[in-house]
Amino acid sequence: MRIGDIARQAGVSTRALRYYEEQGLLTSQRSPSGQRIYPESAVERVRLIQQLFTAGLPSRTIVQLMPYIDTGHGPPEVFELMAAERDRISAAMADLAAARDALDRMIEIAHHPTPEHCPALREPPWTPYHDAEAATAAVV
Repeated sequence: MRIGDIARQAGVSTRALRYYEEQGLLTSQRSPSGQRIYPESAVERVRLIQQLFTAGLPSRTIVQLMPYIDTGHGPPEVFELMAAERDRISAAMADLAAARDALDRMIEIAHHPTPEHCPALREPPWTPYHDAEAATAAVV
């Protein structure tokens, strides 16, 4: 199958397929004219790669997992690797939740400003520019 056929059937771009090849996730043969030729099984492999990306795994981790996925057997280290990736994702989610909560506080302050949070509500909110010039001239 040609690259465009695989892309259509797997629901990805040809650019994604080239990237998968660069990362060592997918292989192809070359025709005499240099076109990529994939086996029929490439569609299923690309869909699996997509699922792993959707699960939040980076390509470097997917490359490590693929030999074990291909054989259907993996050592305990493979499961530790997946657990570590899950922990990384959980930490990122906690960081995003904290950022969201901080933004919620900022939105609340914007809707209900107080002098504590908004300098424009303080008395006096600022010194007029011409008064600042006079104060500077008096010092000289």
